[in-house]
Amino acid sequence: MQDHAMSKWLSPLMAFCLSFIVIATLAPMTGIQIDRQLDFWLLWLATMLILALPVCYLEIALAKRSKTTALQALSNLTRDADASQRWRLAGWLGAVFIPFLAGGMLSNSAQILKLSAVPDIAPNIVFAVLAVLAFAVSFIPRQFTVLLTALGVVASLAVANILGTSLPAWHITPVAFSEWGSATVLALVASGLGLGLYWQSSLQAAQTQESATQSALPIWFAQLLAVVAFGFFAVTSEIPAYVMSFATVMGAGLILNMAREQLQQRQLALPVFWLILVAAVFVWAIPQISSIFNVLLMLWGLVICLIYAVFAGWIMKISHLRKSMNFSNEAFYNIWRIAVRIVLPVAIIAAIIAVVGQLF
Repeated sequence: MQDHAMSKWLSPLMAFCLSFIVIATLAPMTGIQIDRQLDFWLLWLATMLILALPVCYLEIALAKRSKTTALQALSNLTRDADASQRWRLAGWLGAVFIPFLAGGMLSNSAQILKLSAVPDIAPNIVFAVLAVLAFAVSFIPRQFTVLLTALGVVASLAVANILGTSLPAWHITPVAFSEWGSATVLALVASGLGLGLYWQSSLQAAQTQESATQSALPIWFAQLLAVVAFGFFAVTSEIPAYVMSFATVMGAGLILNMAREQLQQRQLALPVFWLILVAAVFVWAIPQISSIFNVLLMLWGLVICLIYAVFAGWIMKISHLRKSMNFSNEAFYNIWRIAVRIVLPVAIIAAIIAVVGQLF
């Protein structure tokens, strides 16, 4: 009973913390323009509704259907759908992406910390310290790590506002195609969707709930709240940088813990899964290529969401996900299916083009 109660609040709280931390560390280093542009935030809100919400439902439905974590589940799901084993690649892409995302969070946090608090120390050294701490945190029980992460996020918001963070006034700018890519990255990649993290953290709760809505909507609202909170946040001095680094280390440790659990369930040899985790994180320590990895981070996350959308929308049997979602109205399921089969793939491909277009 205690584990079930914990699983009900774990996913929404994790969604709030993870979304806030990834955006706070990713946006400044990737040039995503979110400096209180009203048109951009309205575009982001649209992507949250038509892209992030369907993917939230997708993860919870797959959790209810498979009754196991993403990496382990793809073997069963592809067999149920009589699908090629190549679709199992989505699980592996997600499992490896999780530590790579943790490395990106820590690397970008190290850059922010260097600029605001420790200008005399090389960023790769700061990153190495943060990464070692994150691996240590990954051995703390998950519920405590979520609480520590939440404490760090709330403290970051409080300290930034107490110290008088100056924010520009809301303004409207011309909408550019590149903004679609940025908004989609914030809605999907920065929210941790498509990686099986909410799938994994909602497993126990999802099995006892009649409808996927009971798990999916709290996660989505938490992600929404995180980005709204970030709209009033900026690291402008030393103390917020340290507090934000604490939150980032806790958040990275949390998702490393979850990645390790997924890899262990595949019964990989101990040296193999530790090699995957350590390599995916510490590759960010290589100097002068973090900008390339940040672009890779965005594209990789979008590709994972695209694969899941195509698999769930076109490959899986209709009856499987309809039963897992258990919508009160058949029209809701049909709307979701149109979003996953058509809207999501087209929107994600457009976002990938927009992200790549910004490089040239």
